[in-house]
Amino acid sequence: MIALRLRIDPLPIVEPLIVRLRDDKNCAPQLEEAVLVSRYEDYREYDFEGFGLTVHVPSSVSLDGDVLMIMPGQKSAHRLIRADSKHNTFLVTEQCDQLCVMCSQPPKKHHTDLFAQFEEAAELAPAGAYIGISGGEPLLHKQRLFAFLLNIKATRPDLRFHVLTNAQHFEPSDMDTLDKIGRDRVLWGIPLYSSRHEIHDEIVGKSNAFETLETNLALLMRAGASVELRTVVMRQNADLLPELADYIATKAPFINVWAIMQLENIGYGRMNWTKIFQDTSVAFQSVKTAINLATAHGLEVTLYNFPLCSVPPDYRQFTSSTISDWKQKYLGFCDGCSSRLTCGGFFEWYNHAEGFHRVGAI
Repeated sequence: MIALRLRIDPLPIVEPLIVRLRDDKNCAPQLEEAVLVSRYEDYREYDFEGFGLTVHVPSSVSLDGDVLMIMPGQKSAHRLIRADSKHNTFLVTEQCDQLCVMCSQPPKKHHTDLFAQFEEAAELAPAGAYIGISGGEPLLHKQRLFAFLLNIKATRPDLRFHVLTNAQHFEPSDMDTLDKIGRDRVLWGIPLYSSRHEIHDEIVGKSNAFETLETNLALLMRAGASVELRTVVMRQNADLLPELADYIATKAPFINVWAIMQLENIGYGRMNWTKIFQDTSVAFQSVKTAINLATAHGLEVTLYNFPLCSVPPDYRQFTSSTISDWKQKYLGFCDGCSSRLTCGGFFEWYNHAEGFHRVGAI
C-alpha cells in the first residue's frame, strides 16, 4: 500500500508547515520548497531555507513535487499531494452529523482547522490537478470551505475539486457563493441511498435527512451546480435500486452522474459487514435493472469499486477504476487477467473469504 505518512526527523517548528519537495539541485527554490541534498538507500536529506529536512523513505519511491504537511513535534509528515498521482484528497475534518452504517471514516468530535495549510498545499499542486475534499462532513465548516474554494479560484484557476458532502447544510443564501466558486470547478459528491425516506434516514442514522437532501438537491439544481449522486449498494437498499433510478430520473435529472458503489470493508463498513454487504457478483439483477432504467432516461451511470470480474460482461462498460491508488490491491488470480490494466481491483482491506463469490481472471 502506498504510504500517505512519511517518517521524518522532527523540525524545530511551532506551527504546521507546508513544503514541496524538489529533486533538482540546480533549481531556484520557492519559499515553500525543500531541495534534495543527499539521497541514500532508505532516507533523503533536503535543504529547507537553511534547515535540514530528513525524510525516511526507500530510494525507489518518487517524492519529486510531492507536498508535505509537517506538524510541530511529530515524527511523520502528511503526504498531502503526490505529484504523480490522480488520487489526492484533503481530509478537512473528521466531524460529521450523520452515522452512516457503512462509513469508512467514522466521525470524531474534535476538529483541527487546517484550511490555511490546505490552501497552501493546493497552491503548490501540479498544473491542472483534480483534488478531493473529504471528511467527516466538510460543510460543517461551510464558510471556511467556501473561503478556501474562492481563494484557490483566484490563485490557481486551473485546479478543480471533488467535494464529498451529505448536502445537509446548503441554504438559499449560498446561491451567490456557489455561483462565484464556479459550476465547472467543483463536483459535489452527494450520497442518496434510497427513494424511500425511512430507508435513507436509517442508513445515514439521521431523522429527516432525506427531506433536507431533497430540498437541497433542488437548490443545487437552481444554482446550476455539478452533482454526482452516490449510492452504496447494501442489503438494505439493493432491491430498491430500480425504484431509486426512477426517482433520480424524475426528481434529479440535472445530475452529472449517478455513481452506484460497492462497499468498502473498513470503519463501520467492516463492523457491519455481515449485515450490509450485498454480493453483486451473484446478485446483479437489481443493479442491471437500475442501470437500464437510468440510461433509458439519459442519465450517465458509473459503477464505482466493482472489480471487472464481478460484473456481467455486458455491463463492464459502466465500471470505472475509482479505488484510490494508495488503498488499491489485486488478488493472486489478477496476475493472469487480461483486463487488469483497466480494472480498479480491490480495496487494500478487502477480505476475499467474506467478499465476492464469483470473481476470477477474465
